Amino acid sequence: MKVVSSVINDISTDQRVMKQSAVLESLGCDVTIVCRRRSGIINTSRNFKTVRLAFFVNRGPVFYFIFNARLLMYLFINRFDIYIANDLDTLLPNYIISRLRRKPLVYDSHEYFTGQYGLEERRFAYSAWKYIEKRILPNLKHMITVSDSIAELYHSEYGIKPEVIRNVAFSSREVVPVRREAIGVNSDDLLLVIQGTGLNPGRGVIELLDALQMVSGVHLLIIGSGDALGDIKMKISDLGLNKRVTIIPSLPWNEMMKYTWASDVGLSLDKDNCTNQKYSLPNKLFDYLSAGIPVIASPLPEICKIISEFNCGIVTEAVTPESVSEAIIKLRDHKELIVTLKEGALRASKALTWEKESEKETMFFRRIIEEYNKH
Repeated sequence: MKVVSSVINDISTDQRVMKQSAVLESLGCDVTIVCRRRSGIINTSRNFKTVRLAFFVNRGPVFYFIFNARLLMYLFINRFDIYIANDLDTLLPNYIISRLRRKPLVYDSHEYFTGQYGLEERRFAYSAWKYIEKRILPNLKHMITVSDSIAELYHSEYGIKPEVIRNVAFSSREVVPVRREAIGVNSDDLLLVIQGTGLNPGRGVIELLDALQMVSGVHLLIIGSGDALGDIKMKISDLGLNKRVTIIPSLPWNEMMKYTWASDVGLSLDKDNCTNQKYSLPNKLFDYLSAGIPVIASPLPEICKIISEFNCGIVTEAVTPESVSEAIIKLRDHKELIVTLKEGALRASKALTWEKESEKETMFFRRIIEEYNKH
């Protein structure tokens, strides 16, 4: 059975698409991933067939129009048995071709797309994406999303009940941590890490740097990329934090986790500045728990539920330098609290693994394949 999975990212750092493709491969499917070619590609160890589309323009309305046009042409020329659209920006071409071919379509919404930060202020873009969503989602039979809260939003708006497949991490117990001295960290420092490919405005990194200036005996690792990285580097320089902050570019997951395992505390400081972020369950949260380290997190409902269930971190009152520094100092000065929270993180790491979560996705796709074969 031939499956095509479309995503607008470069696949190299998209763990969700890679994990989903591995599930389909285990079910005997021949998977093709269609994505965007970006500079600085990280090679992946998987051998899925990958079609990378290159563009001269990589943002804005013109890019989205050209990407969807080229994706539509590719899907029209090549025949597949199951179509997977990852996020709203690949849904329309997949919907058109799946209806034309009378083949199953799966919509995997990685986020509450039309609730992204800043989208509602861009009236034309918001209206265009919302129009596509309203026309297609009520007609969908198969949908996946990332959290219970986002699933409930889609259900209340369109009557569809998405399957919730969370972005939980693989078990990482075999990862060998990097040595702290290799990255210039004092042995006595509390080592913090914040990571992800979305180091964008509203993710709390700027507030974290201001908090760091208020606290001694702490070193920060920033791992990843994003639109705010230039501002982050400038802020580090302006505050004179160059010796206390280490920036590491995006890495393959296994390499990144070597640094996560070496850290004492992980940070997830996304702000409640849009519907999407309010109800998100960031990948980095599950990466920290996979490494068995406690979390300092912003007060977002889905994250709070996990921290409360496993007692694996501290939730700040708000994403402000004062609140974040208070949480850091609490962990720096109370080693016994870190031990307790690490025990909670270890419990979470055993309960929240992709090896367990993937069972839901396997059952989801097995039902679709069985239904397809009956016809």
